[in-house]
Amino acid sequence: MGALNVLVGVCLIYVAFLFFVAFAAERAAIRGRGGWLRNPLIYTLSLSIYCTAWTFYGAVGYAARSGLEYLTIYIGPTLVVVGWWWVLRKLVRIGRTQRITSIADLISSRYGKSNTLAVGVTILAVVGTTPYIALQLQSVTVSFDVFSESYGETLTRSGQDSNALWVACGLALFTIVFGTRNLDANERHHGVVMAIAVEAIVKLFALLAVGVFVVWGVADGLGDIYARIDASEIGQWQMRGDRWATLIFLSGAAFLCLPRMFQVMVIENEEEDHLRTASWAFPLYLMVMSLFVVPIAVVGLGTLPAGSDPDFFVLTVPLAQGNETLAMLSFLGGFSSATSMVIVAALALSTMVSNHIVMPIWLSTQSGGASVSGDVRHVVLLARRISIGGVVFLGYLYFRLSGGGTSLASIGLISFAGVAQFLPVLLGGIFWRGATRTGALVGLTVGFVIWAYTLLLPSFGTGTLIGEDVLIEGPFGWGWLRPEAFFGITGMDPLVHAIFWSILLNTVSFFIASLVGFPSPLERLQGAQFVNVYEHSTTPQSWSGNLAQSEDLMVMAQRIMGARVAQDLFEREAKRQGVSGLLPEPSPDFLQVLERELAGSVGAATAHAMIGQIVGGASVSVEDLMAVADETAQMMEYSSRLEAKSEEQARTARQLRQANEKLTQISEQKDSFLSQVSHELRTPMTSIRAFSEILRDSDRLSEAEKVKYSSIIHDEAIRLTRLLDDLLDLSVLENGQVSLNEQTGVLAEVLDHALASALTGNTQVALQIKRDKARERVTLNTDLDRLSQVFINLIGNAQKYCDAELPALRIDVRRDSEKLVVDFIDNGSGISKADQAVIFEKFSRTGELRVSGAGLGLAICREIMTRLGGTVDYLPGQGGAAFRVVLPIQMAMAAQ
Repeated sequence: MGALNVLVGVCLIYVAFLFFVAFAAERAAIRGRGGWLRNPLIYTLSLSIYCTAWTFYGAVGYAARSGLEYLTIYIGPTLVVVGWWWVLRKLVRIGRTQRITSIADLISSRYGKSNTLAVGVTILAVVGTTPYIALQLQSVTVSFDVFSESYGETLTRSGQDSNALWVACGLALFTIVFGTRNLDANERHHGVVMAIAVEAIVKLFALLAVGVFVVWGVADGLGDIYARIDASEIGQWQMRGDRWATLIFLSGAAFLCLPRMFQVMVIENEEEDHLRTASWAFPLYLMVMSLFVVPIAVVGLGTLPAGSDPDFFVLTVPLAQGNETLAMLSFLGGFSSATSMVIVAALALSTMVSNHIVMPIWLSTQSGGASVSGDVRHVVLLARRISIGGVVFLGYLYFRLSGGGTSLASIGLISFAGVAQFLPVLLGGIFWRGATRTGALVGLTVGFVIWAYTLLLPSFGTGTLIGEDVLIEGPFGWGWLRPEAFFGITGMDPLVHAIFWSILLNTVSFFIASLVGFPSPLERLQGAQFVNVYEHSTTPQSWSGNLAQSEDLMVMAQRIMGARVAQDLFEREAKRQGVSGLLPEPSPDFLQVLERELAGSVGAATAHAMIGQIVGGASVSVEDLMAVADETAQMMEYSSRLEAKSEEQARTARQLRQANEKLTQISEQKDSFLSQVSHELRTPMTSIRAFSEILRDSDRLSEAEKVKYSSIIHDEAIRLTRLLDDLLDLSVLENGQVSLNEQTGVLAEVLDHALASALTGNTQVALQIKRDKARERVTLNTDLDRLSQVFINLIGNAQKYCDAELPALRIDVRRDSEKLVVDFIDNGSGISKADQAVIFEKFSRTGELRVSGAGLGLAICREIMTRLGGTVDYLPGQGGAAFRVVLPIQMAMAAQ
């Protein structure tokens, strides 16, 4: 087992190197130093994911068996990339504007955001990709076997299966580590892409090295190679037009529809202009990859024993010549080709499974729907990780069931034919506005049933999943339904036969079902936005909501996107709308932005359903209908302007009503305040007057009574002074007459002082404080006394009003490039939505108070923070009462 141990060691070292590359790329991207990761050449190299073990090993075997027919596998993608302006550019634009996460997401989003269609596409993609994953496992396993045989060691079938299983586990682990670090599937996986780019260079260098060795090391140069080609069967030019046309079409369709290709080509695309570079660089890469295919095949046929597997000439020719170093390099090239494909395919398919199958099922089991509080990101990430393992295991299972004896090219073509069934629905969706969801479902179903019946099931061998009698006589003796002779038409190549009938009936069914049915308004809207994506890239879908739903939307967004990202999004949109606080008005524009942000994590269909649960069904606006009905464009444009004005007036009226309600509340609170202040002033003054008269007029008081009455007078005077100080402090702050005393200190020390001041002398249930002091080591340059006053007020409010059985206050600190944020979040019942709008107003006292107060504390806090250049706001959607204090970053710097 010495040779096998050496190979395992080489593989582990190589995988460790890929881990390092991926980790370094991820770190550079996180730190904002990843500009080089957005180079168009890296994007082009990532497209080399198309060149799998089939290309590295199988192309030579294909050439040895079928001559120059192997070139068809390169011609199809070349035509697609060269014509990028018409199809690829449109797909990339749609992917960016619609926040598409996968090919299933694109198809479902186009056809009315149908999750049923997304589930169907996902299942079919998994089934169609499984043979291709098995192909990669087979290539790596046979490579191990070839090396072992060269050292006089032979692996048993169980040994091959064991190797395949270990390879599958390793690839699944790598994909999980670097493919599920971020929830947002629309984010760029810089680590994975960089690892693929490195692997692209490795496999290209390895194949070129073997080619150079074969031409100038084994043969006597180009002249000798040309002579060998002329003397071999490969040199006899025989081109079957039907197979060439079918294979060129098939490879081009697979280039567009393979989930892994869609992932790197659309999802990982940084800029559309990268396609311009790829349009010449990628065909050049393919040309170089295919440069030595025929020479290696010819030399292998001439020098190796009869019966040698031509699929592995790239490996066996150097071994036969005793060049073990080159053979090891060749092995790494094949290993790179296989691993990169499995990693990206598993990543793409796991995103589809989690977004379109797991998440909808999970949401349907939650009684509270989308607005229930709680973080579900772990559910999505766990689903993706399990899906990665499941997808890779299915590939291993296919490898076991098929016996691993089929040629690499045959397995690859089976997978190509499966995913090619997406093509009619995909192209129809982006070029034909009349395409419907029903048509897509019917077309995909028909196409995949025929593909499975004519190509997939027979690939397992006669008698495994399909009986010999069915192959010869057809099901139930119906000869016209024989898998290789539909309608009694014989003499066609099995692959050509399967592609012809599956694509033809798929397309016809899709077209007829779309014509018979009628698209829903949402389908027509999406159709217009996809077909005319360059004109309607920013046309929003109309949602309607009210302010009461904004907090539910915040809760839901935090569950999917994480608290920090969601809060930043809501705060940014609130500022854009000119709304105070952290809750924007749920306008159609904002809801569209939110839906697209969520779509990057859970897919368009699920995001649409989640928002719909909270705000209700989406309406189709006049502007939307304009995109659908070109024949009435002028009339609709005029109507759209009226609608826009009407909507703006309605929004203004709504804001005026809210302002009026707020003024009414403030007026009522002001009256209550004046009454309360009068009472608060009279009470201590009355006490002071009464007890001072007693002290003045009575000569019979004991010393203890005199001390008691004097203490009462003293306490009432302090109470009166505190109230007057608050009123004076607020007046000074509002008039801008306050002078700031700027000091330098550490945030942790300010919080320590505030906690000690606020909680000293507390006779209530102890408030548990939760802090992360490491995050609080931030140096501040501001008025520390005023800032401490704000902190004391917020901590005191939590102590007074938190109604939890075991009250607790969490203080979270974080900073970014623009601001320092300090959140105070208790575990009580929080503040009602009706009171949130007025808690910072003067005289405001909300809820059933357990303590006295004039309602000036939060108003003073807001004025202080305004003078300090920061803000203090109520933070909704946290379960309990939560307040956020924000300081500009120039006032804070990391403590050394």
